[in-house]
Amino acid sequence: MERIENTEIGEELISRGYSRRQLGRIAALLGGGIALAGSAESAFAQQSAKAVVGAVRIGSNECWTGPLPAGAEAAMLIVAQGNWYEPDNEHAKLFDAVSKVEGVPVDRILAWPGSSDPLARVPITFASPKRGIVTADPTYESIWRTGAWIGAKVTKVPLTSDYRHDVKAMLAADPHAGVYYICSPNNPTGTITPIEDIVWLAENKPKDAVLLVDEAYVHWSDTPRAAKLAVERDDVIVMRTFSKLFGMAGMRLGLTFAAPALHEKMMRYDGGQVTNQLPMTAVACGTASVPLADQIKARAAQMVSAREMAIAHVQKRGLKVIPGSHANMFMVEWKDKTPKEMMAAFLEQGVQIGRSWTAYPQASRITVGSAEDMQKFCLALDKILMA
Repeated sequence: MERIENTEIGEELISRGYSRRQLGRIAALLGGGIALAGSAESAFAQQSAKAVVGAVRIGSNECWTGPLPAGAEAAMLIVAQGNWYEPDNEHAKLFDAVSKVEGVPVDRILAWPGSSDPLARVPITFASPKRGIVTADPTYESIWRTGAWIGAKVTKVPLTSDYRHDVKAMLAADPHAGVYYICSPNNPTGTITPIEDIVWLAENKPKDAVLLVDEAYVHWSDTPRAAKLAVERDDVIVMRTFSKLFGMAGMRLGLTFAAPALHEKMMRYDGGQVTNQLPMTAVACGTASVPLADQIKARAAQMVSAREMAIAHVQKRGLKVIPGSHANMFMVEWKDKTPKEMMAAFLEQGVQIGRSWTAYPQASRITVGSAEDMQKFCLALDKILMA
């Protein structure tokens, strides 16, 4: 492999402040897959712990049930054509289905094996040792690890008192950053940053900076979405995933909406190999699932009902729940035990809950499962509190 510092890309990276040693790391991505940059862990780093067979799994923000039936059927049908890399323009079919639902032009849609790769690729492309990354705290931490890996300054700004991203404080904290990251609904709080705030940050950040909006949990909210910003602007990237509400975490499928020029820059390091090698089962499942608006709303409503039931039960037991979740998760603040102790206590009851964040060291994230899952969570909580 040609040494990266001797290439046009290498010269551009050196101009952005990368050292020769850091160029060697990036060169390794060319052969190993850029998603590895986010962490030494795999794409499943978001899991709280290794799954425990037989336990109620409400720790990793997975969906308790599988893909929507039509999606599962489409995936099974295409297995018979697994001898072809792409049997019949499957990518184009997916992009067309997404475009019709989201109102995003096909040329601004790109598919990925989940969200881990683009979430690492964006900071590698648009941040650097000279241009930092700004996020909320707490939020999904993958981009922090990528920033540390490439030597970029990572600035973490506390959420507001009502748990929104504080966009004005984010800009003030690093007015010259290369990437500003907003996760809405936010992981782990499930809270929403209003579209007006997101628009404000897009309009006031440096013109050559990129705003990355992670909408992994958007299907649990009826508030305006950020996809239109990726249509109207050439400096906004919006991420979506099929790993959550669509029940496809193990199938690995995600999307980005962005200007073609942004996508092109993100592809400089591997020529689009990742996006051209998606499993056709995932693509077919996603294509069949996207148009099912009524079923998507019904599944979201089912989980919202289970979430509200569980939250009410927790609050009756005198525990604080961070308010305002519009996602398949909520955070509980424990009184006398640490999150690690509570995780162990719940596991003894056959329930696997989520982890904590340093910003809220006394709270654990709870994923919303089925109504039955959440009833078991409530029963386990009662036993733990009475022990």
